[in-house]
Amino acid sequence: MDCYQSGNKKARRRSLTASALLVSLLTIVGCLGLVVFSTVLAQQGKKQLTVERIYSKPSLSGQLPRGLQWSPNGEMITYLQPNKAGQMDIWYYEVKTGKRALLVDSKKLLLEEEKIPPEEEEGKSQFQIRRYIWSPTSSHLLFPLQGDLFLYHLSTGTLKRLTATKEMEEEPKFSPDGRYVSFVRNYNLFAIDLKTGQEFALTTDGYKDVMNGKLDWVYPEELEITTAYWWSPDSRYVAYLQMDERPVPEYPIVDFIPYHAVIEPERYPKAGDPNPIVRVGVVALKNPQTIWMDVGKDTDIYIPRVMWLPDGKTLAIQRLNRAQNQLDLLFADATTGKSRCVLRETDSHWINLHDHLYFLKNGKRFLWSSERDGFRHFYLYNIDGKLLRQLTSGNWQVVSLCGIDEKKGIVYFTATEKDVLERHLYRIKLNGSGFKRLTSRDGTHHIVMAPDCRHYLDYYSTVVTPIQLSLHRANGKRVAFIAENQVAELQEYVLSTPEFLIITTEDGVTLHAMMIKPADFDSTKKYPVIVHIYGGPHAQVVRNAWGGNGYLWHQMMVQKGYIIFSLDNRGSYGRGKAWETTIYHRFGEVELKDQLCGVEYLKSLPYVDSQRIGIWGWSYGGYMTCYAMLNAPEVFKVGVAVAPVTDWRDYDTIYTERYMGLPKDNPEGYEVSSPVNQVANLKGKLLICHGTSDDNVHFQNAVQLADKLIKACKQFDLMLYPGKKHGIRGQNARIHLFTKITNYFLENL
Repeated sequence: MDCYQSGNKKARRRSLTASALLVSLLTIVGCLGLVVFSTVLAQQGKKQLTVERIYSKPSLSGQLPRGLQWSPNGEMITYLQPNKAGQMDIWYYEVKTGKRALLVDSKKLLLEEEKIPPEEEEGKSQFQIRRYIWSPTSSHLLFPLQGDLFLYHLSTGTLKRLTATKEMEEEPKFSPDGRYVSFVRNYNLFAIDLKTGQEFALTTDGYKDVMNGKLDWVYPEELEITTAYWWSPDSRYVAYLQMDERPVPEYPIVDFIPYHAVIEPERYPKAGDPNPIVRVGVVALKNPQTIWMDVGKDTDIYIPRVMWLPDGKTLAIQRLNRAQNQLDLLFADATTGKSRCVLRETDSHWINLHDHLYFLKNGKRFLWSSERDGFRHFYLYNIDGKLLRQLTSGNWQVVSLCGIDEKKGIVYFTATEKDVLERHLYRIKLNGSGFKRLTSRDGTHHIVMAPDCRHYLDYYSTVVTPIQLSLHRANGKRVAFIAENQVAELQEYVLSTPEFLIITTEDGVTLHAMMIKPADFDSTKKYPVIVHIYGGPHAQVVRNAWGGNGYLWHQMMVQKGYIIFSLDNRGSYGRGKAWETTIYHRFGEVELKDQLCGVEYLKSLPYVDSQRIGIWGWSYGGYMTCYAMLNAPEVFKVGVAVAPVTDWRDYDTIYTERYMGLPKDNPEGYEVSSPVNQVANLKGKLLICHGTSDDNVHFQNAVQLADKLIKACKQFDLMLYPGKKHGIRGQNARIHLFTKITNYFLENL
């Protein structure tokens, strides 16, 4: 997509008029004028971005289908689409024929008690589809709505209410055979027999502090676990996590907006605090009495992953120690709880978790991934834990397991093999042969494989191309665009093409960086620079991928005369384990050293004003902004920190201890890594923005830093967002926030 071409006839007519003018002027100003007026011509008719437009609808990133899913039989792709009344219908794309059609008309979703007399106008249903869940048989859909569950029969078009309670039914699922629907209510597991309509409890001892089948805050946030219960393949058993949160301290989230402030306590384990005690239970549908799996005597552990083996009798449990440097794969007998360790991973720093465990249906082998050779790669084991072969290797890493075609013996996955700034789809056979890249377009590919692995969906983007969605055969050949997502409006704006750079440190380390210059860039001028930073583990800022609204805001600042610069320091994602572990037990130090190397590069450029360099970031980037302003006070004139961690003792156990260890074991590391201890160094202008209801990086971080700055008689600026969480979401809030940040740089840089 060419972002510089005019997108409408009027703009083209203006260009022709400007061309005629240019010819006349050239007779006067000569060839030198060609350069000047070519720049004018290139921007003729173009608009300037604004904060209001970037953060208002329709999105300048375009529109992709919502709620998109493969049907379990792999025959359809389904998605939500609004109708004229603003309600969501479900549409489908038929893979075989390319047909698009309405699957579920929300206007016709009427329960028996809601049926409208024939003489009344059609479309009176108040049923709103928010999300849907396919049955494994592809015959039914489950609709969660306002805490209740509704079952829709596709062939008859009938809708049946399954629950009608004051309490919420959460985490609904179908059993693998499609006969049951399970859910969590009041911290206990329940199931409904769809044949009889009978509801029965699978657990009864759960309550708000001891939860059955329901996750706490820290597990999904830091272990990326998405559910706390799992059906066995034969639909006879349900395995679940029980999370005892009684040892975990409570943190008060305060809503200051009501006349009488409301306190919502959150169980939040800070670094060094007790974690929830987690155990794994298995309950049989015919005899709902829990059998507890043996995960060892030590309760100060994590259970980050649970999975059934194909036999339906054995449970695979991953056990991670508190230090997160030893991961055990346990096989447990679901009927007795007896377990054995099949595989153990150890690391001198920490273990990065993955979702690459896959048991082949014959029950004899399984796929696993590991970073034991310095990069994440696939390994094939037999069921007894004996290594059969390493499937992939090289100085690149596997990113995600997309699917396995067992009939053909092919593994599909994404990786960084072509370029660490990109993501591509690959395949390899289970015997280690046939390695091949399947995606050809430079950029980033996020893959959703069909259940039968015959097709896949490709969410593709580049740094200048909003995400496009296309359907492909398993060999990589594109079948059709599901959403080509050509955003015509983007062509109306003056946008600059980002430049990818490689900067080499004094010790010979190469760092990836990106720069955006103004479209009318003049190398004889001096430009201020805004450094955009994240800097933390498991993230990359420099990517050949669409950056959404943040990227467009950077383009807006470029239009206002700034250069935007980003750099991925050591400790970031994508370049192997040794690259990551340089930050071990010491946040900030290595990251800032590399960022300052980037600044030295900037200062070497004749068009950079070395006295006007600013920095901004969010979350870990907010932390790094504070750290940089206080540890390199002569370098950065202005800093904007959004939702920053300011004292690592304030952040949660799993994330912080993974990299920093426990506070009692690394007190000096916590001391020097926390900006609250370096406030005396502040010289530049610092703006801190924080949501008062942030349940991730607590508002307490901003308050404690403010307290220390005040005591040190250091001037700073603070912007609060009442009731907003870590993402400070909402159109008005985002417009306000980025208007504030924009003005702060304009006034001070």
